[in-house]
Amino acid sequence: MLAHHGDAGRYDEEPFTLTGTVVQLVLVNPHALIMLDVTENGKTTRWTVEMGGPQQLAKNFGWTPATVKIGTRITLIGRRVKTGAPYMNLTERANIVLTDSGKEIFRTPNFGEPPAPPAPPPPPSPPAQP
Repeated sequence: MLAHHGDAGRYDEEPFTLTGTVVQLVLVNPHALIMLDVTENGKTTRWTVEMGGPQQLAKNFGWTPATVKIGTRITLIGRRVKTGAPYMNLTERANIVLTDSGKEIFRTPNFGEPPAPPAPPPPPSPPAQP
């Protein structure tokens, strides 16, 4: 499970805010995806945003395929992938707001909290016995 669910340092820990227009909502397992176009300085970039599974979205937030319609402007706060690629993760410390109305439609339980401190390194191994 850790191999799938661990971030392995893939994402920046500082929250990143992004506003764009929804192009597609994909409610598939294991992670739902939102594709959106973000325009900055006259250039449009297609972003992929990874969330939890569709069952979690339906149960916790009442999401359906019509919750985020194509053409809807949304503002997201989440963690951007460290490579700088247009990819964001919304499984930790994240939320989504409908830009035009300000209505919040998604929030992780730990939204607004600081990142967890890094795990301490493992203790050194004992010296080998001769």
